[in-house]
Amino acid sequence: MDKTDCIAYQGIVYTIEWYFDERGKSPSFKYYSELSDMQKRKVLLLFKRIGDFGQINDITKFRYEGNDIFAFKPKPDRFLSFFVKGNKIIVANAFQKKSQKLPQEEKNKSIRFRNDYYKRLKEGKYYE
Repeated sequence: MDKTDCIAYQGIVYTIEWYFDERGKSPSFKYYSELSDMQKRKVLLLFKRIGDFGQINDITKFRYEGNDIFAFKPKPDRFLSFFVKGNKIIVANAFQKKSQKLPQEEKNKSIRFRNDYYKRLKEGKYYE
């Protein structure tokens, strides 16, 4: 997967990218691609809002979840992400929300993906 393949939205303020693993697989993009057209539009509207305006002030749509992890919240789905230098937001993983609290396993997965992103970026292996 190269740089252009992983771009979910290129905004004025932020570029939103799908995280991909060392095999070129993106769990968040796979989840997104299986959504209905209406759900996809909800996700893209949130990406567009933050990408073009730099923020989403509605915590029912975008929220800090701790440990530098943020959630895009197009009901009933969650797209966990993190900010990186160069005005980028990397969408790490996605899932359907089934309870009030963010499942710890989903947050841990995002942290693991973020650590992998930084490790491979530092080694020059992320964007090959």
